[in-house]
Amino acid sequence: MANTAIVGINWGDEGKGRMVDLLTRDHDVVVRYQGGGNAGHTIVNEYGKFALHLLPSGIFTKGVVNILGNGVALDCENLVKEIEEVKSRGVDISPENLAVSDRASLLLPWHRELDSLEEARLADKKYGSTKQGIAPFYSDKYSKKTVLAGELLYPEHLKAHLEDLLEWKNLTLKNVYGAEGYTMEQLMDWVRDFGEKIKPFVKDTGELLKKASAEGKKILFEAQLGALRDLDYGIVPYTTSSNTIAAFAPVGSGIPNAKIERIVGVVKAYSSCVGEGPFTCEWFGDEAEKLREAGDEYGAKTGRPRRVGPIDIVATRYGVETQGATTIALTKLDVLSYMDKIPICAHYELDGKITDRFPFPAVLPDAKPVVEYMDGWKCDISACRRWEDLPREARDYVEYIEREIDCHIGYVSVGPERDSIIIR
Repeated sequence: MANTAIVGINWGDEGKGRMVDLLTRDHDVVVRYQGGGNAGHTIVNEYGKFALHLLPSGIFTKGVVNILGNGVALDCENLVKEIEEVKSRGVDISPENLAVSDRASLLLPWHRELDSLEEARLADKKYGSTKQGIAPFYSDKYSKKTVLAGELLYPEHLKAHLEDLLEWKNLTLKNVYGAEGYTMEQLMDWVRDFGEKIKPFVKDTGELLKKASAEGKKILFEAQLGALRDLDYGIVPYTTSSNTIAAFAPVGSGIPNAKIERIVGVVKAYSSCVGEGPFTCEWFGDEAEKLREAGDEYGAKTGRPRRVGPIDIVATRYGVETQGATTIALTKLDVLSYMDKIPICAHYELDGKITDRFPFPAVLPDAKPVVEYMDGWKCDISACRRWEDLPREARDYVEYIEREIDCHIGYVSVGPERDSIIIR
């Protein structure tokens, strides 16, 4: 199998973690190339159920090297806690199977505080941040005001750099937001409590990836969130602060000349969304609550109830094009088994006209869903493991989506477990 990227096609929460967990067995290296601890990949395997926020989802597979690339917002505090939690449940994590890029920037204590302060200032115009410091982090990164993980290996340089950053950042905290600010003692305590624990994992991962590629090893690139949350191509400004698309994977991983031959786009069999912003196909009331309960749609990081609705063909087609998907994994098909009729947001209505084109962000809130229905199957499909095992109505639904988004659906997930999958 060639180098592969697993990416989200919609708003995130599509089920990418379960697909990485499944496909890792065909790869030698798994790399997270962007994002931070602001979203979770839920995985169910022989060790139990996990919500990973920073650790690559290949961490459960023996013999696989997992890498946090230079494009990641490296939250040492959350990463240390996550490593300890996963290890406590019998999973081996060591510098042998986990590496952190020395060029990844550190998410510092003030980033989380700034995130909360800015959301509070915005009030009813907030962007729906998870308050994990992601937007302030990436803002500082592009302002060249962050610390690289590799600096943990050079303590005197690190201290001098933090002193410079502290003086600058306290100006914002105190004068703009009226916050208390930080001291060097607090920062050095943070380095001792969290940075020092990450230091053994810090490596020149670019060299590691280059060597792996030269040896013919297969690399799996793991994305966070989905195409519609991409900083450049998503529903601006209700996006994340990094590029979630597959085209960024080589850059954010540390091997910019890598060729990705296979892009697995993950699509949920219905739509879900955490956070603010236009969500054309959204349901409300009892209808939404039934779907939310059936799919256990609560944020892996925040626990927030996800907004839900029928599959959105217009948004999904746009996501497929943006990601350059070569095949699709359709997840959570089993969740729809309770429905008599399966709803589909087949088109949008905008300015009184039917359109199949995903609108520009400024006018997206004006779009209305055009909903069509297909027959439901009204039976439990979670034990199905072959395409022929699915009821005809379920197969018709999958084939309809495939035609409309113009991309082959190669995987159909009928449950959260690793083997609850139909490969077409």
